[in-house]
Amino acid sequence: MADQTYDYDVLVIGAGPGGYVAAIRAAQLGLKTACVESRETLGGTCLNVGCIPSKALLHGSELFEEAHDGTLAKFGVKTGKVEIDVATLQGEKDSAVKELTGGIAFLFKKNKVDWLKGHATFKDAHTVEVDGKAHTAKDVVIATGSSVTPLPGVEVDNEKGVIVDSTGALALPAVPKNMVVIGGGVIGLELGSVWRRLGAKVTVVEFLDQLLPGMDGEVRKEAAKIFAKQGMELKLSTKVTGAAVRGKTATLTLEPAAGGKSETLKADCVLVAIGRRPNTEGLGLDKIGLELNKRGQIETDHSFRTKVQGVWAIGDVIPGPMLAHKAEDEGIAVAENIAGQHGIVNHAVIPSVVYTYPEIAGVGLTEEAAKEQGAIKVGKFPMMANSRAKTNREPDGFVKVIADAETDKVLGVWAIATVAGTMIAQAAQAMEFGALSEDIAYTCHAHPTHSEAIKEAAMAVRGKPIHM
Repeated sequence: MADQTYDYDVLVIGAGPGGYVAAIRAAQLGLKTACVESRETLGGTCLNVGCIPSKALLHGSELFEEAHDGTLAKFGVKTGKVEIDVATLQGEKDSAVKELTGGIAFLFKKNKVDWLKGHATFKDAHTVEVDGKAHTAKDVVIATGSSVTPLPGVEVDNEKGVIVDSTGALALPAVPKNMVVIGGGVIGLELGSVWRRLGAKVTVVEFLDQLLPGMDGEVRKEAAKIFAKQGMELKLSTKVTGAAVRGKTATLTLEPAAGGKSETLKADCVLVAIGRRPNTEGLGLDKIGLELNKRGQIETDHSFRTKVQGVWAIGDVIPGPMLAHKAEDEGIAVAENIAGQHGIVNHAVIPSVVYTYPEIAGVGLTEEAAKEQGAIKVGKFPMMANSRAKTNREPDGFVKVIADAETDKVLGVWAIATVAGTMIAQAAQAMEFGALSEDIAYTCHAHPTHSEAIKEAAMAVRGKPIHM
């Protein structure tokens, strides 16, 4: 039961993947728990306007493309004229989101977590005001997530649907003719690929000289080749300096990233996807003396304690990759730490996935980062030499295993393959156990599967893949 002096043992601010998981885990550990959420539904950005709805659209658009571009016909599946009904696709997406948000509400009830609806503001380190009412807790967890980073000079208006952010791009009522994606990161490429498959002409404008910042260099180059081959136009080393909207058309002004002659680009839909920033406004952090770092994040120790006694933070508001699964793991760890157990997250082994077609995934160090730490060995294996990928006619991509040259310990694994997101779990598990490339190479893999490419890449570290 809660300490008599407090309403709750734990109060979590935010019900995204970090917050709702922290609340459920705390309740499972016998702590009286509340979770504050201002949205009408639980699950945060990820579930409502992020990872989950985007996957529904990605899957639907992939099915459409298979039927539309002759892939099905190649395997003898004959269809008549293929059309896309965007309203039905959006309805299917909405159903999936509704089922999952309802599932979390059920889990809250089952675990006796109180959902406090509204915005939370600190009055002091143990008192939070929600919707005009004060609630006290022995421990408070900040899990407020992140929101879209605005681009100066490019005004987002999701209602109008001409210049949109990721939320607007998930809800377009029709396929745009010309779509410009500002930002060649994960969100821009995923959503750009949805609308490209459904018939839009998509141009990606990226400030850096390569797509997918933070990923392995070779993967970034290969990804650009694949997207260009699929019909995306890539304008790299380019910045957007302004946007004007007339009626249903946006005119963007672009110039080289290094400066130079400007040009204009017209589109009936512009997606601004230049990144996300932590949500800390309106929390009243000044009231408890909690300052932010230069990037607007809350700093914590490895247990997720902030410098204010009794206040903890997890997920997108603290340093590290802004990924739902990172927040979830931190949610479990912070609840266990509050309950006096030992909750830890190994931040060196957090996989990241881009759900384009093919998928792009990685875990651990990039080749560039690994080289900085010392001598390495790299093994690569192309998907076109993998029997399952070849049979499925999915030849794009490769797997790459990076190992320490002396100890053979696996430092990083990178993959481009249709099911790379699923394949990367094996690599993460192996690295969590401190695997050598030899351990992966000598583990029997089922045949024929895409995963054999990981085994062959591990064999290639030692210079001897079988199938190439």
